[in-house]
Amino acid sequence: MIAKAKSIKLLLIAGVFAVAACANAQMEQTASAPEADIVDTAVAAGDFNTLVAAVQAGDLVDTLKGDGPFTVFAPTDAAFAKLPAGTVENLLKPENKDQLVAVLTYHVVPGKIMSGDIAGQTADVATVQGGELAVNATDGVLINDATVVAADVEASNGVIHVIDTVLLPN
Repeated sequence: MIAKAKSIKLLLIAGVFAVAACANAQMEQTASAPEADIVDTAVAAGDFNTLVAAVQAGDLVDTLKGDGPFTVFAPTDAAFAKLPAGTVENLLKPENKDQLVAVLTYHVVPGKIMSGDIAGQTADVATVQGGELAVNATDGVLINDATVVAADVEASNGVIHVIDTVLLPN
């Protein structure tokens, strides 16, 4: 009887420690979870001014601040600068909004795809725009002809992978 009481007492103590450990793990996970959404993360980075201006001109801010999750292949300002002269200015004109939205949504994939999910693989992934991106993660990571220069920038509603070239739908 005494042995049974000690066993129950040990189980209760173990249970208390298990609950405390779970609560602590959840607090650590919550504390480390990103608070900024994709748009705010891009703004804070400071190297996506052209992309942010384009997202604003395309009225996609609310979408990219939404629940997601989204995977965004985000071209840097330098990537936009590689486009032929006048391309960005032309896309930002109100009369070209549909074309701008098509280009921007071609950079977005539904779901959250981390680099570890595709490491060593090739795949064609569907974009929000409706086209497909060719992903080659067998030696570095290429998205069509763009190189991923920084991966797994987590946001509260998805992930950003920084690319060095603007992706243009066919």
